[in-house]
Amino acid sequence: MDKKFYTYFGDIMKVKIFDFEDEKDLEDEVNEFLSEMTGEVIDIKYQVSVSIFSEEQVFCFSAMIVYT
Repeated sequence: MDKKFYTYFGDIMKVKIFDFEDEKDLEDEVNEFLSEMTGEVIDIKYQVSVSIFSEEQVFCFSAMIVYT
């Protein structure tokens, strides 16, 4: 990519972070956000992590949307 691209979009770029324990909740919130936004999506990053607390598995579903 051209450096001008980053300079231009870096000035107007925004980030929205979502974090839920259930993938359906994440899906619903991301879809709602995308349906209401007026800018352009530059990128979407998705991540799942799991940990163990006592004897219970705890999941974390997250997404980061980079947009203008």
